Amino acid sequence: MATHDHYYVPAQSKWPIIASVGLFITVYGLGMWFNDMKAARPDSHGPLIFFIGSLVLAYMLFGWFGAVIKESRAGLYSPQLDRSFRWGMTWFIFSEVMFFVAFFGALFYVRNISGPDIAGEGSRAMTQLLWPDFQFAWPLLHTPDPTLYPAPKDIINPWGLPLLNTVLLVSSSVTVTIAHHALNKGHRGALKFWLALTVVLGIAFLGFQAEEYIHAYKELGLTLGSGVYGATFFMLTGFHGAHVTIGTLILLVMLIRVMRGHFNAEHQFGFEAATWYWHFVDVVWIGLFVFVYVL
Repeated sequence: MATHDHYYVPAQSKWPIIASVGLFITVYGLGMWFNDMKAARPDSHGPLIFFIGSLVLAYMLFGWFGAVIKESRAGLYSPQLDRSFRWGMTWFIFSEVMFFVAFFGALFYVRNISGPDIAGEGSRAMTQLLWPDFQFAWPLLHTPDPTLYPAPKDIINPWGLPLLNTVLLVSSSVTVTIAHHALNKGHRGALKFWLALTVVLGIAFLGFQAEEYIHAYKELGLTLGSGVYGATFFMLTGFHGAHVTIGTLILLVMLIRVMRGHFNAEHQFGFEAATWYWHFVDVVWIGLFVFVYVL
């Protein structure tokens, strides 16, 4: 008979069901919010529904991760289960990579195929009959039908806040790596300092991105309703911002655990998984900076 030394099978849990409900409410509210922003509806219930879903998800994460931490601290996890965790995190990050590949693919399709086709290029030149005066250029500051999709006045300057955020995220990859090395060497003071600095850098990134969004909406007219350029811009940067938010919260939880004496050189996968996720977020941002802001 298998024991905890071989593989630990947890008891039945309510958390997967709560996670599914929370995700549904959150995504439903987010969809309503986005569509109402396009229609400029001030009476939208999307933000409220999104907030309720986020609370459900926060409750789920607090409870589920708390249970996992208790099991880990109780010594129930064997080397075999540790390998399962590593495979699970690997496949999760792979799924996240493919998530962003889909959005980068949409950006590529618009810039190189559908946009030029609507302007009359390629084998589908007949589409020029719809908007004969439309000339495609990216960034799209002149939409085919400004009455339906008013174009933005200008684009975000990549050498301002975007460049600053790039420096912040790249620096955070360095600081979290230093923190990881400090954990492996048993330097608890250095571990706390560099991990705390990583959390601060993540929060600073989110603050500057919020400032950038306010500038885009209020001064540039760059919104979700300003044509495909605005839609792809906010979908890519917005989902990345959501991942940075999640990653920052994960690192904050790791910091709290470190301050409570958790993790060492032999038992640290929770911390290691958080660093994997954070490096993934940083790499995606570099792609965003190059293909969304610069090119």
